[in-house]
Amino acid sequence: MAASVTPQSIPVETRSGLGPWTRADLPVPPAPRGLGWLAVVGPGVIVLGMSIGSGEFLLGPATFVRHGLSLLWVVGIAVLLQAIFNTEVMRYTLATGEPVFSGFMRTRPSSTLWAWVYVVLYFLQVGWPAWAGTAAGAIFFLFTRRLAVAADAGVIYYIGFGTFLLCVAMLSVGRRIERTLELLNWVLVVAILGSFLVLAVLYVPAGTWAGGVLGLGGFDLARGTFEFFPVGTDLFLLGALVAYSGAGGVANIVLSNWARDRGYGMGERAGYIPAAVGGERVALAHCGFIFAGDAEGMRRWRGWWRVISADQWGVFFSGAILGMILPAIIYVTFLPRGADIQGLGISAALAQGISGAAGALVGGVIAFLGAWILFKTQLDQLEGMTRAITDMLWTGSGRVRRWRGGDVRAVYYCVLAIAVVWGVVALRLAQPFLLLQISANMAGVVFVIASVHLLYINTRLLPEHVRPPMWRRAALVAMALFYGFFVVKSFGALLG
Repeated sequence: MAASVTPQSIPVETRSGLGPWTRADLPVPPAPRGLGWLAVVGPGVIVLGMSIGSGEFLLGPATFVRHGLSLLWVVGIAVLLQAIFNTEVMRYTLATGEPVFSGFMRTRPSSTLWAWVYVVLYFLQVGWPAWAGTAAGAIFFLFTRRLAVAADAGVIYYIGFGTFLLCVAMLSVGRRIERTLELLNWVLVVAILGSFLVLAVLYVPAGTWAGGVLGLGGFDLARGTFEFFPVGTDLFLLGALVAYSGAGGVANIVLSNWARDRGYGMGERAGYIPAAVGGERVALAHCGFIFAGDAEGMRRWRGWWRVISADQWGVFFSGAILGMILPAIIYVTFLPRGADIQGLGISAALAQGISGAAGALVGGVIAFLGAWILFKTQLDQLEGMTRAITDMLWTGSGRVRRWRGGDVRAVYYCVLAIAVVWGVVALRLAQPFLLLQISANMAGVVFVIASVHLLYINTRLLPEHVRPPMWRRAALVAMALFYGFFVVKSFGALLG
């Protein structure tokens, strides 16, 4: 007689229809020293590069120039919560080798339902090529030495279109796409933060430096009072800033895909997505692995946890805080308080403002840096969306895995082609900065959903020996409440 199957005998990770995890040993973690740490961190610098290109360079300055530096308090809380969220995302990938989107698909009622939910959320947040459109404003300034106005909308569109297609071309070359992004973001982060630091030291007065530091606590030094919500605050703009302080929404979640491709933890056993040109065919596992909680397994786990802690707290958290404060104090130094810099030329507003004080050459350098930041952010966002959707298709459909002989590159580049067609259309729908605000506020919605979903899979699907401690669980709940508050305020202001 066949043994009866009870709900308790079915592996919890299979209850939505996906296959079970395979038992395997956790790979040996690296043990870097000194500068050797730079060789093992990586995913954190990708999300840091993305954060510099949206929250730090556009939404932050637009908010602080208009309402003052006291609103920096939301940045400190947002980046802290995101760093915890990021490490929890990577916890799942370290333990299983799966992107966390696969973990979401392992929950009831079905993997297909959750795949559609996150695909739709991804398109609603990142499907707008806002970064290519805003980069066009900085490129326009480089050639004309003036800010774009409404009459230049057609030119801005074609520059944005060309910038968007250049992103597609760069995603087609290399060996391992994640490694290409990592190297490009190291260049971006070092160059941008270094440049902003030099500018701040040379031109920002001591009082503005102090205002930036005190602003992290909600104190407005210029007015001598705490102002957590200055009178007349644009809540839709503030909601966008809160979500894109740090990376934002799906950009944080796709961190786990990059961690898998980087070979962190069980990701070393899962494989990665190679590039179309220069990449070799790689077997990509559609189901993950799990390791025993014996003494050796937990010793290795602690070694990997040191790596992701360095990646997130040493690179992402510290870089995101610095990357928000430096542009903020530079912008408020060169642009008058209350100025509304939203528009086609927002990415070149600082370049124009600084040209009068430091000369046209410095203004041109700032415009170039702005164009580079936003181009790189568009590249990362486009790649992240394509990667996440590819992984969800790969995990959830045997037919997709068998298509074209099981070569994941075919799936990846088909998804990319669809994203490009939509992006070309979306560029025509509204001004790039409005698209960016829509994108950012959708990121807040994603955080509300995903923080609770992540809490569930890390405490219900993962085995006991790798589950998060209670304080981390509380932090994920706090994150859902924090972003839920600003989502309600933001969309209430939009609809009201």
